[in-house]
Amino acid sequence: MRKLLNVLFVTDPDAKVSLETNNVYVKKDGEILLRVPLLNLEQLVLFNYFGATPQLLGECAKQNISVSFLSEYGRYYGTFHGPSSGNVLLRREQYRIADDVRALEYSKNFIFGKLHNQKWVIERAIRDYPLRLDAKLLKKQSLFITEQLKQILDIDNKDLLRAAEGNAAHCYFSAFDELILQNKEYFTFKTRNRRPPTDAVNALLSFAYTLLAGECRHALEMVGLDSYVGFLHADRPGRASLALDLMEELRPHFADRFVISLINRNEVAESDFEVQSSGAMHLTSTARKSFLSSWQSRKKEEITHPFLKEKLEWGLVPYCQALLLARTIRGDLEAYPPFLWK
Repeated sequence: MRKLLNVLFVTDPDAKVSLETNNVYVKKDGEILLRVPLLNLEQLVLFNYFGATPQLLGECAKQNISVSFLSEYGRYYGTFHGPSSGNVLLRREQYRIADDVRALEYSKNFIFGKLHNQKWVIERAIRDYPLRLDAKLLKKQSLFITEQLKQILDIDNKDLLRAAEGNAAHCYFSAFDELILQNKEYFTFKTRNRRPPTDAVNALLSFAYTLLAGECRHALEMVGLDSYVGFLHADRPGRASLALDLMEELRPHFADRFVISLINRNEVAESDFEVQSSGAMHLTSTARKSFLSSWQSRKKEEITHPFLKEKLEWGLVPYCQALLLARTIRGDLEAYPPFLWK
């Protein structure tokens, strides 16, 4: 359970949420886990089986407090709110931003966060394994990404922004194989390939990115934004462009380091993959279940959010960033603060 930005997140699937004397009670097996005055909340986000009592829902409707329901794994089901939630005004402003020059400022912040986190994935590897990898090569790649970072905030068009991002991505992935320390004979990374992935490392990365994109989409829908209208990624039928925008800064630590950890801890092996006649490589059904189990365990690990300075689970990071994005669009924050992790 976490209260962040006046939003109560209930992440324990077996917790029950009710209203008593104008306080929200979160209980499990009769034990009170948390008590929060209802007047201190703007939204409830429930990742639980039991949901909320009708009494609590009724009072939330009266006080214009929205209640969002998600599965234990973060799949968005819907939001309950009173007669007017204000989301239409938020989305209208989102559409205006997507169509004018302000979209570039949001895009720069997304990419700044991505490059910063790529740099620190490399720096962390240098710190943790200085004798097991080519630290000189990795330091060179880190410095190159730093140079691209310095340019990002002064860029005045999306073409230059995409060029800087592409240069940094090429540099980052050229060093990716160096971060793999176990079973190098099989888990060799040469270049990023997808649609379909043709090697084991890319298969793992693609699966992680798919999961992360889904969680970002659910997070954006939870806060009332349209996940299909982005600022960096162009609109395409069926593509959740804003979710792809939001996940950019989260890829390096949320997905890339997770995949590297699975390989380096020997939690995946050659037998976990199958190759189709087209050459596409995918995880077996059994391996996907194991991957998802590890993914859920990772999401439960606690960190301190670099902007909010509060402890929360990794799995809540997309929801916090979606909240921060919505508040920036609404005008409550001057600029969107990307997730900058070290």
